[in-house]
Amino acid sequence: MLIGELSRRTGVHTHQLRYYEAQGLLEPGRGSNGYREYPDAAVLTVAQIRRLLEAGLSTQEIGFLLPCATGAAPDLEPCPELLDALRARLRAMDEHIDTLNRSRQTLHDYIEVTERRVSSHPYSPCTVMT
Repeated sequence: MLIGELSRRTGVHTHQLRYYEAQGLLEPGRGSNGYREYPDAAVLTVAQIRRLLEAGLSTQEIGFLLPCATGAAPDLEPCPELLDALRARLRAMDEHIDTLNRSRQTLHDYIEVTERRVSSHPYSPCTVMT
C-alpha cells in the first residue's frame, strides 16, 4: 500500500510516517515508480509505535523495543535487556516528575508569599512585564 493508504488506515499523518521511516521504525519498499510501498503488516507496526510513544518512550527506545513487540497493545516479549530499558525509562520519568513537583511547589510558595504581601501592601512600585 502507498503512504496515503497507510495514513488513512492508521490515522497517522504522512509526515509522521516519513519520520518513523527516517528513525528506522518503518521500512517500506519502493515501487518501480519510486513510491513508498508498505506491507499490510505496517498497519500493526504503526499501532505499536503509537502505543509505545504514548508510554513516553523515545523513537530511539522504540527502535530497540519494537522487535520485541507483538500484537496491537503491544505486548512485549520478556527479556532482561527489555526490562532494563523500560525500568530505566520509568526511573527517568519519575525523576522528571519529582523535579516538576518541586518546581510546582516552589512556584506555589512564591504565589502565596506574594499574595500575602499584596493584601498587606496593596500598592507596589514594581512593574511586571509579561
